[in-house]
Order: sequence, then C-alpha cells, then structure tokens
Amino acid sequence: MKLSDFNMTKEELIETAHKYLNESLMKRYDVVAQTGHDMYLVDATGEEYLDFIGGIAVNATGHCNEAVVAAIKEQADCLIHSSNYFYSIPQTMLAKLVCESIGMEKFQYQNSGAEANEAMIKLARKYGNDNFGPKRNKIVTAYSSFHGRTLATVMATGQPETAIQKGFGEVEGFKYAEFNNLESFEAACDDEVIAVMVEPVQGEGGVYPATKEFLQGLRELCDRKGMLLLFDEVQTGWGRTGDLMAFMSYGVKPDVVSMAKALGGGMPIAAICASERVMSTFGAGAHGTTFGGNPVCCAAAYAEVNEIIEKKLPENAKEVGAYLKEKLAELPHVKESRGMGLLVGAEFDSDIAAELKHLAADRHLLFTVIKPNTIRMIPPLIVTKEQCDTAVNILKECLNSIS
Repeated sequence: MKLSDFNMTKEELIETAHKYLNESLMKRYDVVAQTGHDMYLVDATGEEYLDFIGGIAVNATGHCNEAVVAAIKEQADCLIHSSNYFYSIPQTMLAKLVCESIGMEKFQYQNSGAEANEAMIKLARKYGNDNFGPKRNKIVTAYSSFHGRTLATVMATGQPETAIQKGFGEVEGFKYAEFNNLESFEAACDDEVIAVMVEPVQGEGGVYPATKEFLQGLRELCDRKGMLLLFDEVQTGWGRTGDLMAFMSYGVKPDVVSMAKALGGGMPIAAICASERVMSTFGAGAHGTTFGGNPVCCAAAYAEVNEIIEKKLPENAKEVGAYLKEKLAELPHVKESRGMGLLVGAEFDSDIAAELKHLAADRHLLFTVIKPNTIRMIPPLIVTKEQCDTAVNILKECLNSIS
C-alpha cells in the first residue's frame, strides 16, 4: 500500500493513526515507513534512513531481502494457510534445517517471541509436574530481564514495580536473581524450582552480555539439581551475537531455547527447540497454535536461515559489531559501550538518549532507546564498517549539538 492509494499526505496518515491506534509503547518517529532495501528504511516521501534498528533485530538479512521476498511470493501462490491438521513442506523442512543447524532435536512452532517464551515456561512447569509433582513448578529469572508481554512472560520479566508489570495482578511461580551472579541464582533455586531462564545477552535490560563462567555455572547448577536450563534467544538468535545462536559462543547447550525475530526475515514466526526427552512432555493437546508454522512464514524463514548461513552473516556480525563497539566508545559523553556481535549498547554520562534518538532521526539515522542514558544499535547483519562510520559520525554531530 502507498499513500497515493488513499489520496493522503504523510501528515494526514499520522493524524489518522493518532485517531484510531492505541499507543502503548514509546513515542513513534515522525516517519511513515513505506518501503525498504538492504540497510535502508524509506519513508512515504522517498527519504532514506540508515536503519540501525532493523525492525527491532528482525531484518537480519536486510529490508526486503531478495531470497526472502521470492520465497514469500512463491509460497503465497501455492498455499497461504492450511492448519496443523496437515503436514506442509515449508514447515517440515524449516524444522529440519533449524534443528540440524543448531544441534537440537525437536521443534515446536509459535507466532512471536512472547509466545515462544510462554511455551517454554509451560513446558518447564509441566516437566516439573510430570517428573517431580505439582510443587516443583517455579522458575528463576534474572533482574532486568525481558521475556515478553503475555501475562506469564510479564511476570517472568525481572522488572518488578515497573510499568511492564504493574496493574496486571500476579502470576505465581517466578523468582528473581542477579544476572551474572551465580551465587544469587544458586540461593534462589530451592526444592520448588524446576528451571532457570535467562537471556545470554540482556537486550532491553541495557545490553549486558552474560559471562561464560555464569552460563557454564548455570548449566552445572541445573544438572546438579535436576532443573532445566532455558535460554531466551528471541533477540540474540540467528547470527546476532556472532554465532547462529548465542549459546554456541558460550559452549553451553540449554535444555530448551526460544527464538523469533530474525528467524522469519520480517514475517511473524517463532519457535522453541528442545531435546526430545524434554519436548515429549508436550503430549497431544498440551500445547497448540492455529497460525504457528504458517506455510508463508515458514518459507520466508527457510530462505532467511539459508541466507544467514550461506552469506556467513554471523561472522560479519562478530567482526563489524566489535568495530562498532570500539568506535562508539571513542565518542564524547559515552560512559561505556558494550554488547556482543551486532547487539550493541552505548551508555552516556547523562540522560540524553531520547533527545539523541530524535536528533539522529532528523539526520536520517535510526536506533532505539532502552534506558534514559542508553541507546541500542541492532542493525541488519549485512551492515558494513563504512556504514558504522556513517552512523557514528551522525551520532557525534548530535552529541556536539547537545553539548
């Protein structure tokens, strides 16, 4: 769809959006996204923006990747939806590709990252009930984590007394411990705990990577206590951190891992992967989905995963991400730059992140704000060092204008 199809101006569309859309997240950019290609988002007036948001870590192979677009078109001509009462070729072949690529055994489709984490929570709790009894159903997550917006994943999110949790009542069964603090997790894991659930890199929490010792320690702790280790890789998965999945960088294999975002190349698709022993907990009727495993989404994801692997985008993420982190650290007012691969955060010495975001957008650079003093850059994995230089120079101009 284009603005010309509705005889509207950009301003009229924004006014219509304000009238009919409920806004529950941050203030939007003053941009009407209409097209995109590679590293660039193009608005309705034809202006190009260097996109270091990438659909919030979704467009791993760039906007409108040719292989992904072709797969969507071809599949849409054949079959758009059939339901999970039938087998489908894209659904089956994607599951095979993913499991074989990341060394897991069983795959279950979902539609979003929050749904994938919800399924992972359900699986762990049922595993505890089936093997140890109804009292073994608690899950320990990390403070400052973010796991989604469903009722259970909101409570799994370790941000008590924030707008994310307040006002929704309580879902019992979650405890919190300090991220990167193995002693804190061990203290929280009593006889009622069945699983530990963490992000290998806390994204929304400020871009804090886990230490290798922490994740290896959690694996040993879970093995010793008969608990499951759950990794939320909704944001870190599929090349973002320098390996296909972040757990590969750490040499720590979880019992269950969730994925979404980059998996679909822009189409809504998610999943959990687990060992056969654990996934068998979900027998007939225990969990399901109407749209999960949609043929068009699966065809897009199959093309996306192949592009990530064949073009060695995780390797690019590792190299260019290190370069970006180094260049951000040289900017004035940057207190710390941190991250892993192309999940990079810059923390400033004052609360200027929101102002920077809009000043940069005026200069056609896009990134997200995750704290009043911290920005996050999660560009497509095809980004070059030259494009990083452009982004850093724009950011420097903005910082100088604030100074």
